[in-house]
Amino acid sequence: MTDKQQWNVDFYNQQHNFVTEYGRDIVALLAPQAEEIILDLGCGSGELTQQIAQSCQQAYGIDFSASMIEKAKHNYPNLIFQQHDAQQEFPFAQKFDAIFSNAALHWMPNASAVVANIANSLNSGGRFVFEMGGKGNVANVLATIQQAAKQYNLGQLPIVNYYPSIAEYATILEQYGLQVKFAKLFARPTLLNSEHGLANWVKMFRTSVLDLIDLDQQCDFLNLVETIGAQNELLYRNQQWFADYVRLRMVAIKS
Repeated sequence: MTDKQQWNVDFYNQQHNFVTEYGRDIVALLAPQAEEIILDLGCGSGELTQQIAQSCQQAYGIDFSASMIEKAKHNYPNLIFQQHDAQQEFPFAQKFDAIFSNAALHWMPNASAVVANIANSLNSGGRFVFEMGGKGNVANVLATIQQAAKQYNLGQLPIVNYYPSIAEYATILEQYGLQVKFAKLFARPTLLNSEHGLANWVKMFRTSVLDLIDLDQQCDFLNLVETIGAQNELLYRNQQWFADYVRLRMVAIKS
């Protein structure tokens, strides 16, 4: 994850637990086996790591966020967690039978470095199973934030995430000896379960934007974001907020 993003663990788990809940489908795709040692890359506060651990020999977790790792260690002391930037060489001598990742890789812009580390850390025949934001992810959400930002004279906001197409990410995977066995890019409009769901999304996932605005103006900015967003039926309908998520789900095997 980028060092510009700040993570409020409790706010994440209370208001954005859909990230973890959707990730359970990826655990099913992973299908952990009893004899396997598995790494959860971008493990957050460890809920999915724990689910994986129930079916495998040993589960490890890494995450860039120190606060997430602290929470994971507290909640699941039987598992192995370490704070680490996955764009840097992994801190384990251990090789893994599988590496899993849910909703984390799009925070890692140096995809080649991440994939190289994954390939180096997998046993021969090991698999990499993941889901991330794909091409077009939250395009309407980001356009709404940008429109509000211009009214605050913030100019063009920097690109924070990497949302690749199937072809883009498959090319990187294959460059490092990971053969793509399954790939799917699909829209998944996601309910933001709160009266101020869009504002909460900004407060969770775009702290880098709020940091550009004086504290006493941030509430007004978030209100403006929701005023603009409410005009887009892809984001607001039947008095409910949605994020226009597009997900990239893939399985690759180390040859």
